[in-house]
Amino acid sequence: MRIGIDFDNTIVSYDTLFHKVAREQDVVPVTTPQNKVAVRDHLRVIGREAVWTEMQGYVYGARMEEAEAYPGVIDFFRWARGSGVPLCIVSHKTLHPFIGPKYDLHQAARGWIDTHLVDEQGPLIAPEQVFFELTKEAKWSRIGATGCRWFIDDLPEILLADRFPTGTEKLLFDPEGHHSGTPGVCRMTAWVDIQKHFQTHAT
Repeated sequence: MRIGIDFDNTIVSYDTLFHKVAREQDVVPVTTPQNKVAVRDHLRVIGREAVWTEMQGYVYGARMEEAEAYPGVIDFFRWARGSGVPLCIVSHKTLHPFIGPKYDLHQAARGWIDTHLVDEQGPLIAPEQVFFELTKEAKWSRIGATGCRWFIDDLPEILLADRFPTGTEKLLFDPEGHHSGTPGVCRMTAWVDIQKHFQTHAT
């Protein structure tokens, strides 16, 4: 049973980091919740979409190492390795930001994996099982090519698209509870529950 996992906002949480950077740049009030969406929405409301776009490149590039893993993710990867359950990471991500300095976003993400998805026994996922694709179409193709029985993503539009591989079961990671009415997917809000789910399906 191979399990595929999205990267941004599924393995990695950016909520604290986006708030930190926005406060450093003095573009949101101190009362803004420590939440990526709250930062984005504030900047859009005040007409500073370009600031938000450039901030994303900065966070995903220069500040990537400061991002945090969602609670329970490391334990899930340890469980999978110990149980012989193969994992792969499949994400769609541009190589460089749309505006601002040309950080290598793929390299930054791989650096985060090398630093964070490890323990005293070594890497929690092999480098050759990590795929950063440039488009959604390439992501769907890769999910199919890797033979994932399950795929975990935070975006319903990825899981419910016509191009999503037939035969791959869909698990929606929804930590903020934004997609409670989403049909056709298994929805979970915490990695501890995802691990429990697969502990009963690891056959």
